Amino acid sequence: MKFIDGGITAAKGFKASGMHCGIRRNRSKPDLALIFSNVPCSAAAVYTQNLVKGAPLLVTQRNISDGKAQAVICNSGNANTCTADGEEKAEIMCKAAAQELGIKPSDVIVASTGVIGQVLPIEPILNAVPELVTALCEHSSENAARAIMTTDTKIKETAVEFEIDGKPVHIGGIAKGSGMIHPNMATMLSFLTTDAVISPETLSLALHEATQKTFNMISIDGDTFTNDMVTVLANGLAENYEIKADTKYYKIFTEALTALCMELAKKIAGDGEGATKLLVCNVKGAKSENDAQLAAKSVICSALFKAAMFGADANWGRVLCALGYSKADIDIKKVDVAFTSSEGSIEVCKDGAGIKFDETKAKKILSQDEIDVNVTLHDGNFKAAAFGCDLTYDYVKINGDYRT
Repeated sequence: MKFIDGGITAAKGFKASGMHCGIRRNRSKPDLALIFSNVPCSAAAVYTQNLVKGAPLLVTQRNISDGKAQAVICNSGNANTCTADGEEKAEIMCKAAAQELGIKPSDVIVASTGVIGQVLPIEPILNAVPELVTALCEHSSENAARAIMTTDTKIKETAVEFEIDGKPVHIGGIAKGSGMIHPNMATMLSFLTTDAVISPETLSLALHEATQKTFNMISIDGDTFTNDMVTVLANGLAENYEIKADTKYYKIFTEALTALCMELAKKIAGDGEGATKLLVCNVKGAKSENDAQLAAKSVICSALFKAAMFGADANWGRVLCALGYSKADIDIKKVDVAFTSSEGSIEVCKDGAGIKFDETKAKKILSQDEIDVNVTLHDGNFKAAAFGCDLTYDYVKINGDYRT
């Protein structure tokens, strides 16, 4: 497997576009994206666990209940959530895209992201759809990626290539997410494509497996948003041997899908609102994978730990504190902790107790823009990683007036 260029359009038969239609006041920011496959696809998705669910999510659930889709339309700047006409507007978006593309409305995935509780203006979207379809291109992943951004400061796209039975297969993806991120499902929004031959059922199985190890291991601020969703379309144009569950080809596909989702997850975590550092907590030596995941995510979610990382303070006690309330089966007296970055590595805790270390060296290590917190539990053979960012003054500034 190797990472390649192309993003969402790296897979054969996929096109994308993105433009400003008028939902956002700032005309320099695109706010409408479209992804389209030349042929019908197997489709799968994972959704937010928030009881408040965006109207587009509910419509998408119905549309892909048959395991099929061919297009994705998404707007930014307005979440189309908690409004009386939300589902009606989402269905209108599907119909408008379907009419221009020559497909059924039920074969369209619809998504929205932005402010909750404001009525979505549908006219700008309807007026823009013909141009959006005309602009579809095999090299426009970046345009679509920009159009789904809200407070994001960086484009999030990637792609991978690998082989199934001698046939080259591709998976591409784009994502958005910067704040209100604690998914417990997938991520804020992520759209994936592949040219693999795979059934909807097997595709869903692989997506859930990849999601649990990647998007579900992100936390920016502990908020699980209402419109969180990750979707994947598989059009089969790679003409590979069909991928079936519990086979070597399924393992290859799932490993590639997980690697791609991991890359997107890191991009999201590193672009947290106001963030200056990507934080990765690596836990190994756990009794079970669940214990490892609970431990890693607990550390990443700790506001005290995140604040310490902003200040480049090697306050390892906050790591142990987070492990202690993680509900993972841990013997704290066996725990080792080390901090690592491009400036080297330093051990700060051994067998659950502090050890002498060079504070100046630790400060230098923690002043870099990507930091690994390595936790060894010495209790088993399982491991997991979680992704987050530091907590800065700017996070409060950004969210203090987000709506206005």
